[in-house]
Amino acid sequence: MNAARTFATAARVLRQLSHDPRSIALMIIAPSLLVGLFAWLFSDQDGVFNQFGGPILALFPFIVMFLITSITTLRERRSGTLERLMTTPIAKADFILGYALAFGLMAVVQAVITVTFAVWVCGLEVEGPVWQLGLVAVVDALLGTALGLLASAFARTEFQAVQFMPILVFPQIILGGLFMPRDQMPQALEVISDFLPLSYAIDTINAVTAGDDGWDVWRPLLIVVAFAVGSLILASLTLRRRTP
Repeated sequence: MNAARTFATAARVLRQLSHDPRSIALMIIAPSLLVGLFAWLFSDQDGVFNQFGGPILALFPFIVMFLITSITTLRERRSGTLERLMTTPIAKADFILGYALAFGLMAVVQAVITVTFAVWVCGLEVEGPVWQLGLVAVVDALLGTALGLLASAFARTEFQAVQFMPILVFPQIILGGLFMPRDQMPQALEVISDFLPLSYAIDTINAVTAGDDGWDVWRPLLIVVAFAVGSLILASLTLRRRTP
C-alpha cells in the first residue's frame, strides 16, 4: 500500500463525483429528505419520532452509501478502469482505500447535514452531545461504504450489486433492534443479531439519544468500526482485477 497512490485514487473519485450531481444529491440530500418524511409521517403522534428517529439516522445513511459505493465501484471495473489501473504500480489496497477515503469524506458531509436537519428542523430530542450523534452517523455511513466495496468485489453487474441488499442490508434492518429490542427477540434471532454490525450502530445511536456515556456509547461504536475495517480488508483481498 502506498499513501500517495491512495490519495491520488481518492482525488480521482472526488473529481468524478463532482461531475455527477445526481449521485451527490443522493448521498447528501436523500437521507435528510427521508428523515424529514419519517418525521412528518408521525408528526401527530407524540414521542414516535424521538423513539425511532435515532435509529433512522443510522439506517438511511448506511443504505444510501452502500448503494452508491457498490454501484460506482463496480462501474469502474465494468468500464475497464480498474483493469487499466492495475497495469500501473497501484495495489488493490490502494484502490479500495482510495475509494473508502473519497466516500468517507462524502459521508462526513452527509452526516453533518442529516444530523443538523434531524435535530434542528425535525426536532429530534437528544439527551447526549449532538457531536456524538454526528460521529455515529459518520461511522454508520462508513460501514455502508465498506460493505458496498465488499459487495462490489463479488458482483459482476450493477444488478447483482443491488441484489446483495437482501443479503447484507435487509436482515440487519429487521434484526438490528429498530422494530423490536434485541433482548426481546427469539433467542436464535438475538444470537444472529449479535453478529450484525448495524445492530451495534443502532445500539450506539440509542445510547447517545438516551444520554448514556462511557462504555455504553464507545463499545458498540468500536465494534462497528471493527466491522468496517474488516470489510475493507476483505474487499481488498477479494477484488478481482478483471471482470469475467
